[in-house]
Amino acid sequence: MTTGSTGTATTDSNGEHVTEEQVAMASVGSNWAGNLAYGARDVAAPSSVDELAELLQGAGPFRPLGTRHAFNEIADTTGTLVSTANLPEIVEIDADRRTVRVSAAIRYGDLAPRLASAGWALANLASLPHISVAGAVATGTHGSGDKVGSLASAVAGLELIDTDGRRHELRRGDPDFDGAVVSLGALGVVTEVELDIEPAFEVAQTVYEGLDWNEVLGDLDAVTSLGYSVSLFTSWRSADRIDQLWVKHRTDHEERDVPFVRATRPRHPLEGISAEHTTEQLGVAGAWFDRLPHFRLDFTPSNGEELQSEYLVPREHAAAALEAVRGLADRIAPLIHVTEIRTVAADELWLSSAYGTGAVGIHFTWRPVQPAVEAFLPTLEAALEPFGARPHWGKLFTMPGERMPQLYPRWHDFAALRGRFDPRGALRNPFLERLGL
Repeated sequence: MTTGSTGTATTDSNGEHVTEEQVAMASVGSNWAGNLAYGARDVAAPSSVDELAELLQGAGPFRPLGTRHAFNEIADTTGTLVSTANLPEIVEIDADRRTVRVSAAIRYGDLAPRLASAGWALANLASLPHISVAGAVATGTHGSGDKVGSLASAVAGLELIDTDGRRHELRRGDPDFDGAVVSLGALGVVTEVELDIEPAFEVAQTVYEGLDWNEVLGDLDAVTSLGYSVSLFTSWRSADRIDQLWVKHRTDHEERDVPFVRATRPRHPLEGISAEHTTEQLGVAGAWFDRLPHFRLDFTPSNGEELQSEYLVPREHAAAALEAVRGLADRIAPLIHVTEIRTVAADELWLSSAYGTGAVGIHFTWRPVQPAVEAFLPTLEAALEPFGARPHWGKLFTMPGERMPQLYPRWHDFAALRGRFDPRGALRNPFLERLGL
């Protein structure tokens, strides 16, 4: 693209005329994976809460923007994307209440070392430490652990600005709190989050290889309880074998015997990929934030050449749901990099995928062949439908909005909450409309 001396674009690389509006939209960029070019006309990054409140009283539409890690249109809009990255950074530890108050845009990987240096920890982290606190919470993102909730379940309070410019402070136990945490960005722009913390701990991570599917599904609970955090990985190249089992053991907990073959070298979840950027393995203990994620903060886990979907099923249906997915192995294998299986403890957050039930997440890291993946998703979702599978809000799925009230008992309550916080619909976008919101 060429520009004139005034900075106004006149032609693109093909010599075609380009309008100023098209240039502005192109400058908005894409998501982390590069599979979605945002359709917004601009990005705003206010430097104060007052400036944010004034912005949100404008015509809109608006959508909150985090670290761009969503693979679908949840954060997109035809209007203005609103980033909180320029708001003042906050990290305030309250040792008596065992909480930390943080700015919404801070990444878990940047927060964690600061907590650790003060002797504190978060109960869990996601696979990637690169994601922002507010974005992860709003989409129900999680790590793994039978007794550990999603990242949203650690929220003790939050502050948000609605589209009338009003500030709302919500605390655990308040009437609207359970509906406002996993909010899909539909209530306002979150500016601060208060998280539960606990004394710092160490974790040792060990990888095991070549598990038998039948043995695992025969007693899935026995496998997922082998550590504080457990993940299973399979490429589906064999419907009989699970490639890897990652067990993260807290050194202050009793260690379990693991009846599988231990890897003798560090492993990456993908076969044939160097493990240099994964967190340390081979049973070497280290700080919680250096072991709970799968990948190191100083490394971008991929150059974006992937897509992701995830479905979470109630724990009591997990083995049957996995067996149903296993029946599609020959169709999944050509499309997949790897599938990860994780567990999440139950919570009471209305739009959490673990609302009211412990859940097992079946996560798909797809190859970057989006038309083929999206063509296959209805088949996968149909196979999982009998088991009450709930989609991860930030990943690719094709479930219709009519399904949501069946999957989320408080769905209509959330719709009413959205109506109260954003009565003029300034935060609506096609993603929310597809869900019936």
